[in-house]
Amino acid sequence: MTQTSPTPSRAERRPDLATNLRIAVLRLSRRLRSESGELTEAQYSVVSALCHLGPMSPGQLAEHDKVQRPSMTRTVAALEERGLVTRAAHPDDKRQVVVAVTDAGRDLIREVKRRRNAWLDKRLAKLTPAEREIVAQAAVILRKVVEE
Repeated sequence: MTQTSPTPSRAERRPDLATNLRIAVLRLSRRLRSESGELTEAQYSVVSALCHLGPMSPGQLAEHDKVQRPSMTRTVAALEERGLVTRAAHPDDKRQVVVAVTDAGRDLIREVKRRRNAWLDKRLAKLTPAEREIVAQAAVILRKVVEE
């Protein structure tokens, strides 16, 4: 009969770097998303994309966000109802529409970014200068990891 070692306690189990990083990034992302207020993350993504990339068709938005077209159609309809985006006839193909962000949509994106930054700034201010420097270096490295 083989003897198995007892299961290590939670304190004895140390997640590897990938696990620790994944958990930290997911929790941070979830917490920052909660600062979006009344927008869902899908809605925020659409309005933000239109702010940064300019007007697009619903199909282009669906491709950008990697969702199905019917899902994007519902998201755009909800945003249009709230006055955050407008739909207009495509200049070259009248069968298509182009979605553009409104001033209210731009203002809301600015406010969400302000709230997210304020939340994060408050937490970063509690770190020591040395810890903030480490986080600054880690941010540069993480962007490199994501962009590869």
